[in-house]
Amino acid sequence: MNQKEQEAPKISVIVSTYNAEEWLKKVLWGFNCQIFKDFEVVVADDGSGPKTKELLDELSKRVFYNIIHVWQEDDGFQKSRILNKAVEACNADYIIMTDGDCIPREDFVEVHYINKEKGYFISGGYYMLPMNISKMITFEDIEQQNCFNIHWLKEKGIPKTFKNNKLTARGAISKFLNTLTPTNASWNGHNSSGWKKDILNVNGFDERMQYGGQDRELGERLFNFGIKSKQLRYSAVCVHLDHKRGYKTPESIAKNLAIRKETKSQKVVWTHHGITK
Repeated sequence: MNQKEQEAPKISVIVSTYNAEEWLKKVLWGFNCQIFKDFEVVVADDGSGPKTKELLDELSKRVFYNIIHVWQEDDGFQKSRILNKAVEACNADYIIMTDGDCIPREDFVEVHYINKEKGYFISGGYYMLPMNISKMITFEDIEQQNCFNIHWLKEKGIPKTFKNNKLTARGAISKFLNTLTPTNASWNGHNSSGWKKDILNVNGFDERMQYGGQDRELGERLFNFGIKSKQLRYSAVCVHLDHKRGYKTPESIAKNLAIRKETKSQKVVWTHHGITK
């Protein structure tokens, strides 16, 4: 019996997307290179056109894991709504969430899997790539892990910065940097994981939230519920492909900040605008 026919995988990976086939193809190929293989991928598709479905149909024949395509009509930016539908579609008890523009390193799923713990969620990091390198990366570069190799990236023009440690740090050094980083271990949409039951216990994402911060707000309600977080910024690694951010408006930012302020000040656990209406 092959992996696609097994009943429940140990991990469900949610990958969000919207009309970005070129990037999604690279991300899904990154999941085909994982060391840990007992997972499924749930594509949370916020209204893409038919090209995304065609890509998923084609890749389903080429990758070892099972792909579940969760789609909704295009109704503007409704990422929280499609993520809630994707959470319900997950067959595993433990869920990793990432975006369709983040290629996972070969140990990405394994790091989340071995570090998962009852009462915690995991906050991972990302390494941002410029547009020219994002476009340049081929399936072969992903298979050979070139896009995580700092020497390969430097040859392509990446500058020398402290952030390069995200790609070079391993073992004890990555653990040390995880404890050192000033960044809060928040729920990040590009690289986080947690127990499905915990996400359901706070009723998933608040569907009133617009672009920017809906992931953090979920994390803030998980904190209010008593869940702690683990910082794995230098261990759970993905490279973030460049793209335009078209949905950010002053109105959406203000609306999101108001909801988050209420979540924090009122110690809100359950959103009335989540999975259960």
